[in-house]
Amino acid sequence: MENWRVVKLVFLVICILGWKLKSINGATDPNDVSALKGMYSGLNSPTELAQWTGDDPCGQSWKGITCSGSRVTEIKVAGLGLSGSIGFQLSSLTSATNLDVSNNNITGDIPYSLPPNLQQLNLANNKFTGGLPYSISQITSLKYLNVGHNQLQNQLSDMFSQLSSLSTLDVSSNAITGNLPESFSSLSSLTTMFLQNNHFTGPIDVLANLPLENLNVENNQFTGWIPEQLKSINLQKGGNTWSSGSAPPPPPGTPPANKGNRNHKSGSNNSPVDSAAGSQSKSSGIGGGGIAGIVISLIVVGAVVAFFLVKRRSRRTSSDIEKLDNQRFAPLTSNEVHELKSVETSSGIKTVTFDAPASINLRPPPTDRHKSFDEEDVSRKPVVVKKAVLAVKKIDSSAFRNDLSEDFIEIVSNISNLHHPNVTELVGYCSEHGQHLLVYEFHRNGSLHDSLHLSEENSKPLTWNTRVKIALGTARALEYLHELCSPSIIHKNIKSTNILLDTELNPHLSDSDLATVVPNADQAVDSGYSAPEVGMSGQYTLKSDVYSFGVVMLELLSGRQPFDSSRPRSEQSLVRWAIPQLHDIDALSKMVDPALKGLYPVKSLSRFADVIALCVQPEPEFRPPMSEVVQALVRLVQRTNMSKRTFGSDQGVSPRADNIPDTQDYMS
Repeated sequence: MENWRVVKLVFLVICILGWKLKSINGATDPNDVSALKGMYSGLNSPTELAQWTGDDPCGQSWKGITCSGSRVTEIKVAGLGLSGSIGFQLSSLTSATNLDVSNNNITGDIPYSLPPNLQQLNLANNKFTGGLPYSISQITSLKYLNVGHNQLQNQLSDMFSQLSSLSTLDVSSNAITGNLPESFSSLSSLTTMFLQNNHFTGPIDVLANLPLENLNVENNQFTGWIPEQLKSINLQKGGNTWSSGSAPPPPPGTPPANKGNRNHKSGSNNSPVDSAAGSQSKSSGIGGGGIAGIVISLIVVGAVVAFFLVKRRSRRTSSDIEKLDNQRFAPLTSNEVHELKSVETSSGIKTVTFDAPASINLRPPPTDRHKSFDEEDVSRKPVVVKKAVLAVKKIDSSAFRNDLSEDFIEIVSNISNLHHPNVTELVGYCSEHGQHLLVYEFHRNGSLHDSLHLSEENSKPLTWNTRVKIALGTARALEYLHELCSPSIIHKNIKSTNILLDTELNPHLSDSDLATVVPNADQAVDSGYSAPEVGMSGQYTLKSDVYSFGVVMLELLSGRQPFDSSRPRSEQSLVRWAIPQLHDIDALSKMVDPALKGLYPVKSLSRFADVIALCVQPEPEFRPPMSEVVQALVRLVQRTNMSKRTFGSDQGVSPRADNIPDTQDYMS
C-alpha cells in the first residue's frame, strides 16, 4: 500500500514537472504563431519548413526561427527554394529584429506589413515586383536593408528621412527609375550603398555629405558631376553619362560641404577637395598656382555680380520688388482664363483646370521659410510648365483671418513638405492682386465622385479590384498624414470629390493641410461625411478623419452618395441605412453597387464591410488608427484570390481611362 502511494507521488511529480517544462519551453506568443502560420501558408506550405505545421515555434525549435522567451526574434530561411509570398501579418512580430528570406523564388509585391522593429531586412535574390513599401520609413531601427537582384520597377519614394540608423542599403540589379530621393541626405549612418544596374536618372549630389565608404552607381542613367566628397571613397561609377570637366562653383552663399563625418582611408590632413584638385592639376598640366588663380577669379567675379544685384535691389521699394516678382513668375493671365475646363467650389476653395498655352511661369514652393525676401528671390528659379494640364485651387481671401500673404505663404510652405505617392503634389503657386492660387498636377480621370456618380451612360464602371485599390491608396495617404507627418495633419475634408484618379486609377488625396483656411462652420454642414461628434462640437480629430474615410469606403461598396435626398427617408443617410446590414451577408450582397453586376469575391466583400464597420463606429475612441486600417486592407488584398478569370480588365474600364492595370496591381 505504501509502495503504491510512492508510485502515485512520483507520477504526480513527473506530471507537474512535465507541465512546468512545457510551459517554460513552449507557449510562444500567439500573435507570433499566427504571423508565422500566415507566412507558411503564403509560401505554399513548403516541405522545407515541415516543422512549421506545429503550434509552438519557440518550444519546438522551428527551422530558421530564433526566440527569446516566448517571442520570435529572428526569421532566417534563406536559400531554401521557397516560392509564393511571405504573408500579410508580419507587423505583429514586434520582437523580430532580423528577417532574411534571400536567395529564394518569392514573388509578388513586398508586403506593406513588416515587423516594425527590424534591424536587418534581407529580401535579395528573389522575384519581388512593384516598389519599396512606404511602411519601411517607419522601421526606424533598421540598420541593414537589401532588396537587390529582384524585379522592382517603381521610383523610390521620399521615405528615408527617419532611417538615420541605416548603415547598408542595397537596391542593385532591379529596374528602379527616377531621381534619387532627397531624403537620402538624412541617412547619416550610411557607409555602404549599392545602386548599380537600375534606371536611376539625374545627379547624385544628394549623396555628397553622407559618411559613405563604399558606393556603386554603375550602369544607370546618372548625369551631372560627381561630387568631390565622393572621389576619395571606394566609388564604382562606370556606365553613366557624367559631365566632363570641372564642376561649376556653387552659387554665392552656399554653405561649405560637411566633411567632418567622413571616414577617410588615408591619414593625410588634406580634404577630399584638395586631393582631387591636386590629382586633376597633374593630369591636365595646370599647376597648383593656376588652379588657385582660376578659383580666385571666379570668386571675385561672383562677388562683383552679387554686389551689383544686391545694390540694385536695395534701391527698390517693396512694391517695386513685388512688381518684378510678378513679372518673373507670371500668375494666370487673361490668356489662360478663357481656357478654363471646369470649376468646383468647396468651402472657400475653388478648383479649376486649364490647358497651359505655350508656357506659364509659376513660383516654385519655398524651400526655406527663414530666408530673407532678397535671398529667396535671388536663389529661386521659376517652374516652367510647357503644354501641361494643371489643376488650380483658388483660395477665397475671406478664409484668412490675419495677414493674407503671410498666411498664404505659410500654407504653401506646409503643403510643399508633403511627399507621398497617394497625396497630390504641389507644382507651384501664384499670389497677386488679392488672388491666392495653388497649382497642382492635373489627374486626367477626375475625382472618385465623378467615376462613381457621374459616369456616362456607355462607360464601364470601376471594377471591384479598382475600388479596393482606391481604398487602400487613400488609406495609405491618410496614414501618412496622421502618423508619419510631425505634427500630425488632420485633413478635415475627406470625401470622394477630394480623391483624384490618375491614368492608372491610382488615388491621390487632395486638399491636404488646407483645413486651416477653411472655417469649421463651412465644413460642419452635414453632407454625410462628418463624424457624429463633429456635428455636435465642430471639433475635428484624427478619428473624425477615419469616420469620413469609412463613408468613402461605403461609397465604393454601394455606389451611393453619402446623403441623397431623392431616396426614401430611411435611405437618405448612407451610414444609417448601411450599418445594420454590414454583418448580414445576404443584406450586404443587396447593398453592392448594381454596376458591378455581381463581379466580386464574396469573402472580399465581407472583409471590406468589416473595415467599414470599424471606421464608422459612433464612438471615436473605438475607431482604429489608419495604420490598422491599412493593414486590414492589405490582408484583404492578399487573402482574396482576385483572378483575371473572374475579373478581366475588359470588365471595368474607367469612364475616362483607356487602360486598366492588371488585376494584381493593387499594391503599387
